[in-house]
Amino acid sequence: MQFANILNLGIKELRSLGRDPLMLLLIGYVFTVSVYTAATSLPETLNKAPIAIVDEDHSALSVRIMDAFYPPYFTPPVLTTLQEMDSRMDAGLTTFSLDIPPNFQRDVLAGRRPEVQLNIDATRMTQAFTGGGYIQTIVTTEVAAFVQRYRAATILPVEFAARARFNPTLSNTWFGAVIRVIDEITMLSIILTGAALIREREHGTIEHLVVMPVTPLEIMVSKIWAMAVVVLASAALSLVFIVQGLLAVPIEGSVVLFLAGAAVYLFATTSMGVFLATMARSTPQFALLVILAILPLQMLSGAVTPRESMPQLLQDVMLAAPTTHYIILAEAVLFRGAGLDVVWPQLLALLGIGAVLFVLSLQRFRRFLR
Repeated sequence: MQFANILNLGIKELRSLGRDPLMLLLIGYVFTVSVYTAATSLPETLNKAPIAIVDEDHSALSVRIMDAFYPPYFTPPVLTTLQEMDSRMDAGLTTFSLDIPPNFQRDVLAGRRPEVQLNIDATRMTQAFTGGGYIQTIVTTEVAAFVQRYRAATILPVEFAARARFNPTLSNTWFGAVIRVIDEITMLSIILTGAALIREREHGTIEHLVVMPVTPLEIMVSKIWAMAVVVLASAALSLVFIVQGLLAVPIEGSVVLFLAGAAVYLFATTSMGVFLATMARSTPQFALLVILAILPLQMLSGAVTPRESMPQLLQDVMLAAPTTHYIILAEAVLFRGAGLDVVWPQLLALLGIGAVLFVLSLQRFRRFLR
């Protein structure tokens, strides 16, 4: 293997990428706009949920309940009628519709148990599940305070001291921004490396490489290092300017250690991109294979949901995926400030998985060139 050939072929890949405006646009988009939108619009929490209230009582208690709904959890309540309540929900204008019945305050003061109807648009599943509990708590709290004429403080038999580490403000932006950068590294490394190989086939330049005095190993390594450098540089810029700069997300650990782990991880994912490209006969086929590969990697690696909540068999199977170890490494370094003494097992696992993927991809690539 001649390093001069690898260097020159890699530079050729970078020049080819520089002449592809769509790929450059994709790289710029996923590490800027995509990271920002993912961090600021997480669907897991209740945020500005639209609510409408039908006030049939027009009492001090009903007004008190309406005033209890305010941003950022809910939008200011919209007063509506019974006739408009269903039509607004059918049109998707409101997620929650609260109906306060007539004589509600009088029945409460008389000790009766009046019913308050809450209609929920269950198609907005996450908000519906979370918001229903919020509204129930708000209504019962306001009714209790109204009846007792003051807000009674709950006295617990023990003192509960909660301390949130690594994210003291419990901000979803911190988590969403970093996880999206990690996801984009996975997606873009596979796409760029595979697309570079598919582009060689579609443009007919793969035959030129075959007759040149270069080996399949040199061709494959050149594509891997060139695309890995592009993704690594883009991720570093996104982490500094978008995550730390625009979104003001504090990074606890070493960015250099995170990028070193990303470089090892890219060794595995770029090899996977070459492997998928050798299985596809065209760009559309490659795109379908990428979807089939990326979705399990992102959904089952622990980035979206904790691995502990998955079946044990699935947890064991996903240990063979490089994304699982990279998620553990990235979260430990960026969120908890872990050092090399903590994440070295993940680095070794990534090296081992990357080596296996590289060997398998090289075998496929040699058959691909025949």
